[in-house]
Amino acid sequence: MADMGAFREAVTAWAAGGSGDPARDLAGRLCVRAAVLLEGLSDAAAVDALAASRGRSLAAEGICVLPMGGAMNIGRFAALLGPSGLDLRLTGLCDAAERRYYARGLERAGATQQGFFVCAADLEDELIRALGVTQVQELVRAEGDLRALETFLRQPAQQGRTSQQQLRRFLGTKKGRKIHYGRVLAEALAPDRVPAPLDGLLAGL
Repeated sequence: MADMGAFREAVTAWAAGGSGDPARDLAGRLCVRAAVLLEGLSDAAAVDALAASRGRSLAAEGICVLPMGGAMNIGRFAALLGPSGLDLRLTGLCDAAERRYYARGLERAGATQQGFFVCAADLEDELIRALGVTQVQELVRAEGDLRALETFLRQPAQQGRTSQQQLRRFLGTKKGRKIHYGRVLAEALAPDRVPAPLDGLLAGL
């Protein structure tokens, strides 16, 4: 049975140069009404986890959470899914450093920037600041990664960095770790500690 995962895969294949017919067919069958465009898989894990913690299934609501594989792909995905393509409502997150790529890509696709929320550095940084260094370290311990973190912190390159910067770097040191902790950190958020970009995104869906 077709599901939102199949639609996401069809759109990704379309963006890579494949046929758009499978995505168009699935969009109609699944009643897709919106796409959340995100830079990577860790962002998608965090968005899905926070939505679930609020009792929501975005897929059931016709919302596709779609990691694009990099900020510079925004123009391609916006063209396929926005006003000149499937005409879905577009929203998402972007890092402050990538804001210009989003603005240019959305403009070229005839899509509005309204509904896109900016993270100061990236979403991991927002989550670490919201939770605090101590709680993130406790989560790392609970996930069985404390020894790996301690080894990482002894590296010369980490000396002189703040604890927050060190944790952010640590999350990207092993394949799959950012994705795993995107979910773990989002699930640990208290309702009143959700980072503003993530809270604004979910509130607007």
